Amino acid sequence: MSLFLKAENWWNFSGINLSRIFYLFLFVCAVGICGAGCGGCGSQSGQTANSGRAQRTAAVDAERIMAADREPANWLTYGRTYSEQRFSPLNQITDRNVSQMSLAWYFDLDTPRGEEATPLVLDGVMYFTTAWSKVIALDAATGKLLWRYDPKIPPEWAVNSCCDVVNRGVAAWKGKIFVGTLDGRLIALDAANGNPVWEILTIDPKFRYSITGAPRVVKGKVIIGNGGAEMGVRGYVSAYDAETGKFIWRFYTVPGDPSKPFESPILEKAAKTWSGEWWKNGGGGTVWDGMAYDPQLDLLYIGTGNADPWARKIRDPRALDNLLTSSIIALRPDTGEYVWHYQENPGDEWDFDSAEQIILADLKIDGQLRQVLMHAPKNGFFYILDRATGKLLSAKPFTNVSWATGIDPQTGRPIESPEARYETSDKTSIVSPGPGGAHTWQPASFSTQTGLVYFPVLESGFPYKSAEHFKHNPFAFNTGVDPVASGMPQDPKIKKAILAGVKGHLTAWDPVLQKEIWRADRPGPWNGGALSTAGNLVFEGTGYGQFEAFRATTGEKIWAAPTESGITAGPISYSVNGEQYVAVLAGWGGVLPLAAGEVALQSPRMANVPRMLAYKIGGNANLPPAPPVETRVLAPPRATASAAVVKRGETLYQYYCGNCHGDVAVSGGVLPDLRYSGALSNDQWYRIVLDGILQSSGMVSFSKEISRPDADAIRAYVIFRANQSLEAGAPDRQ
Repeated sequence: MSLFLKAENWWNFSGINLSRIFYLFLFVCAVGICGAGCGGCGSQSGQTANSGRAQRTAAVDAERIMAADREPANWLTYGRTYSEQRFSPLNQITDRNVSQMSLAWYFDLDTPRGEEATPLVLDGVMYFTTAWSKVIALDAATGKLLWRYDPKIPPEWAVNSCCDVVNRGVAAWKGKIFVGTLDGRLIALDAANGNPVWEILTIDPKFRYSITGAPRVVKGKVIIGNGGAEMGVRGYVSAYDAETGKFIWRFYTVPGDPSKPFESPILEKAAKTWSGEWWKNGGGGTVWDGMAYDPQLDLLYIGTGNADPWARKIRDPRALDNLLTSSIIALRPDTGEYVWHYQENPGDEWDFDSAEQIILADLKIDGQLRQVLMHAPKNGFFYILDRATGKLLSAKPFTNVSWATGIDPQTGRPIESPEARYETSDKTSIVSPGPGGAHTWQPASFSTQTGLVYFPVLESGFPYKSAEHFKHNPFAFNTGVDPVASGMPQDPKIKKAILAGVKGHLTAWDPVLQKEIWRADRPGPWNGGALSTAGNLVFEGTGYGQFEAFRATTGEKIWAAPTESGITAGPISYSVNGEQYVAVLAGWGGVLPLAAGEVALQSPRMANVPRMLAYKIGGNANLPPAPPVETRVLAPPRATASAAVVKRGETLYQYYCGNCHGDVAVSGGVLPDLRYSGALSNDQWYRIVLDGILQSSGMVSFSKEISRPDADAIRAYVIFRANQSLEAGAPDRQ
């Protein structure tokens, strides 16, 4: 799949921001290089680094989480509180002394891939995940390794994940740490030593599910969803007993085969909003990230993803609403019973998931204190819902939005722009935001002091066109969108204009007034989540290797530190022995660096050295010098294939290869750029692509999907692009 408008389509859309967040398979480089950080390297599953240390347990229960504000030293759950506000009441570090803050310690990781986790800190111990679903426990004051656990994900399972081999974190409950793994397992670990206590497979392994989100624990039940909407799966969220791992309930988000009994009454109603034989391809609607819990109302809120495939006419001949995809759903946590839903994008065909972070708060709206749910999803509108009923209170765009002119306050439905629908294969619709979303999984933070919500915004759009002769492929990334029509054009002027239109910023949003108060502009689109604190501070990491602090009220940047790697994760703050720390996980990766090609290269090229970084006032640690960026000469074979073969190879590359190795054969900096591959010159190419000789590193065989002539055409296209890059005066080094 590919990224931007072709030259012939671009001239009529000058000035529209375009981006490409679009994914397929992962070509996995599984073996990392251990650094010399505080923790060292090489510990195996459950291995304890300090056997003489007194055992500590994560003594977390419902009472502690519900009273989290009374112990601000800890970060007890993924969003710190059940409300997922990510606001720290700590105020030792403030806008007046943050300039004295510096690195306290760091811990090097062994996997140079995307790092998206939010750590927990429980009574002086930090627990977090890394790429490949590994779990690490550190002394939160020193960064010293306590234990690590490796679930040993089969590298080949990475092809079932849309967006890198990332993991966003763990949950804790009564002495156990819980992690969902990329290959669909839910594992309980002993918090004292990392040894497994129980393990459950939460998926049917015949289907291409993955887990990248953090579990939550509510009323003694571990809640976990999964991803894979474009991989032919049916979305659901499940609950397991935290003590034993026993399955308790499951809520499906899309209806199944209507010839069989429906699992719940709402699914019988939802089936009337689908047509065709959707159930044969799963339907999508996966619960891959956002969840929150209100103990007072006893409601669990989940967000659901897009329907499968994206293109609505292909997915649903009658073009119906397709409940409960792209929705917020309220459930009873004891039973999984449905209470209400609000669908943000009926009949979505732009990949506008609603699975992004859900925030609960009490806000005074029109003079009345309301219990609300706040949501800033991919589609670019900031929603305020009554969290008891799901009724829409307000919705306003927080960035450039072209797919709709607004949200009808009476019906709650979007007022769509007719030109945003790409209903036939001969029509291209330029839509903002694009499938990467105006805001995706990167965490937001709601400050109870300022009343503002802080979150990263991706300014972008995308050219959608229905694919001709689409057929659902169980081995592919099924979007129903033409993979070539959206590729980055190579005309220098057009490319420059497109790249200039893809940006990012940190916004401070007033949810009551529904307007932006301030913003911090970023040169690149892919940046980290936000943390606000009682010290009138907002922290955010950037994709260009900086960790920064802003004055929460005004947006003035008042502190920054280099991190040597891009940051996409969300920071936290905690306290040990009376000292406040701010910590963030650094590590470049995720869907945009994998798939977006030259867009991702707008962030400065740097060596990716993933680390946990912790800062405090008067810290005295220093990062070692950054390793040099690997350099390779671009010296491809001569391009000798016919134009027809190259064109065919372009289609195949964009469909099968682009979402790992980058749009139009330009890597975004995580996985190998095939233009530099030595296999372009010999038959090693076929051994890799067809025989799967690199399967142990994640590059599975594609022999079931493509023939040898297909593989040859893809190689011809990559050779053509490599030569084209040289002729255009592009740098000859990777």
